[in-house]
Amino acid sequence: MSKPRIGTPCIGVCSTVFGDTVCRGCRRFSHEVVDWNAYSDEQKRIVWERLDELLSLVVSNYFEVVDAEALASQLDYQNLRYQTQLSPTGWVPELLKAAGRQRIDYRVFGLVALPAAEGMAPRELYDLISKECHALNQAHYDRSFARPVGSTGELVMRAAREKGLF
Repeated sequence: MSKPRIGTPCIGVCSTVFGDTVCRGCRRFSHEVVDWNAYSDEQKRIVWERLDELLSLVVSNYFEVVDAEALASQLDYQNLRYQTQLSPTGWVPELLKAAGRQRIDYRVFGLVALPAAEGMAPRELYDLISKECHALNQAHYDRSFARPVGSTGELVMRAAREKGLF
């Protein structure tokens, strides 16, 4: 019996092709996007865990999931696609995106809106959560992979040395 495949986080809106180090669509790092198909299941799970952890951290500033079954049931009923590799908190942005400017009763979806979400339309919340989540992922990338550079001259010298030009 074969193991179930671990799906890609890709949502078809890749910004890494335009030079972003963190994709604005799925929030993977550029090297993860490129190497995804070569990753082991364990490597893919690690990426999914990081994406879920950072997304949940941001979403939990605005919502509390009090009934995950109701959330999943309503998302299914509304025929909204959500990533099952994410925790229920990670599913909330899909609901917000689909609702757009239309006000919705979050309690029906098993959610409690926290004070930070008050007075905001779902789409505004989606945009804010996306922006904050991207910034958090970018900071994580910068801390883990980017090399600090003091000046442009230092960057040029480092690149030249790496290429064997001096």
